[in-house]
Amino acid sequence: MNEFAAKHPDTKTALEHWYRLVKTGTFSSFTELRRVFPSADQVGKLTVFNIGGNKVRLIAAIHYNRQRVYIRAVLTHEEYDRGTWKE
Repeated sequence: MNEFAAKHPDTKTALEHWYRLVKTGTFSSFTELRRVFPSADQVGKLTVFNIGGNKVRLIAAIHYNRQRVYIRAVLTHEEYDRGTWKE
């Protein structure tokens, strides 16, 4: 996430905001997560977040039972649309 923000400085504030919300939140299900992140989507076993006014896609594996979020990728909208992250 930090590497992405360094390459795309205009996204840093939005990514930091997302991180604070995830770090302080307690989510026991996708439904609870959507209350804080209404634009989050389930794609298979992963959760995709739209961040920074649709500029960034953050892809994470969330283990609700352990309260853990594992960031798999942080991509621009264009990179996300290519779909290579699904491989």
